[in-house]
Amino acid sequence: MDVLSRLERLPLGRPHYRLLFLLGLGWALDAMDVGLISFTLPALSREFGLSPVQAGLLGSAGLLGMLLGASLGGRLADRSGRKAVVGYSLFLAGFGSLLTALAPGLGWVYLFRFLTGLGLGAELPVAASLMGEFSPRAHRGRMVVLLEAFWAVGWLLAALVGYLLVPGLGWRAAFLVGALPALYAAYLRLSLPESPRWLLAQGRLKEAEDVVAAWEKAFPHPLPPASPVPSPRAYPYAALFRPPLLRRTLFLSLAWFALNAGYYGAFIWLPSLLVAQGYTLVRSLEYVLLITLAQVPGYLAAAFLVERLGRRPVLVAFLAFSALAACLLSRASSPGEVLLFGSLLSFFNLGAWGAIYAYTPELFPTALRGSGAGLVAAVGRVGGIAAPYATGALLPALGPGGVLALHGGLLLLAGLFAFGVGVETRGRPLEER
Repeated sequence: MDVLSRLERLPLGRPHYRLLFLLGLGWALDAMDVGLISFTLPALSREFGLSPVQAGLLGSAGLLGMLLGASLGGRLADRSGRKAVVGYSLFLAGFGSLLTALAPGLGWVYLFRFLTGLGLGAELPVAASLMGEFSPRAHRGRMVVLLEAFWAVGWLLAALVGYLLVPGLGWRAAFLVGALPALYAAYLRLSLPESPRWLLAQGRLKEAEDVVAAWEKAFPHPLPPASPVPSPRAYPYAALFRPPLLRRTLFLSLAWFALNAGYYGAFIWLPSLLVAQGYTLVRSLEYVLLITLAQVPGYLAAAFLVERLGRRPVLVAFLAFSALAACLLSRASSPGEVLLFGSLLSFFNLGAWGAIYAYTPELFPTALRGSGAGLVAAVGRVGGIAAPYATGALLPALGPGGVLALHGGLLLLAGLFAFGVGVETRGRPLEER
């Protein structure tokens, strides 16, 4: 029986959940590192006297690193393997956060946020690919969305750190707290297995056999019968820009771009936008902490629906509802409306992130999965880089409500691009591409 057929017949069990935990731990710490800039931005702006445009550039510095990290990390994962990228990239992110806490001046903060983003960008699309390549076909989408759900845990941790530490101890304490667990999680990641699909694509049959045999020992026998699975084919990088992959590359890139712009433009600035609306810093951080709690059920809903309804319809619907919630939030006139519409935005937007992370790796063949996912994520980071800067530049003219409505439009645009991909991947083998 071939290696991939043996891997596909394994029921969901302890090895899958262990992999989910190890990848998810790093994912949560990545989210905390990204989120910390949102919850420290008001304090950083006050200490360094930043204008809105300078504050937006600070939010964009880490996203610029994520752009380069995603493109380089994806290519490296297809050349050198998934395991090394998800381990060392998390170490780089944690080290960058540690240096940020020790930064002697504003210029160094920009540089170290870029370094942190380099590690974060390299890790995220590769970790999602690795989770999908190990998961059973019937549970693959759900497992990747559950992995992305750890983002909510990390963003919640960032909100807690910001709420509990920043007002009293300052922004440096927040980045120090973000760094130390990430360095420990990078050490844990050294025990991750390499993807058998990637090993087979590299012609390393014996190593792929060893990985699958080790997983088989964790399950009771007899195992379920297996169905034939196509072997991975070799593809040149240029295939991403030729039919049939060209349409997927194009529309996914545009969807990632608009989603990143809508998300980072809104959420990185949300505490500052609430301050601009007249709320105190402590009250703004408290509201954002409560709004962040809605991310968890959003992910869980998406994890349930992607296996029932499919990846594409869930992604499009969640993006449309995200756009509506952002527009309602832009018109909120009371604390109750801020919490309600902010929570709806958090619920649907982060559910959409879970769906797009499940959808994207399934649209590319094994030989180009890291490269394809990394490429579209890198294009998305361009939107993420531009949005915080543009938000700061447009804030004086449009006001907090205007910029939130603008980001709602971007989220709606992301849904239209996701609809344009035109392919559903639920229940299909990863090699059928």
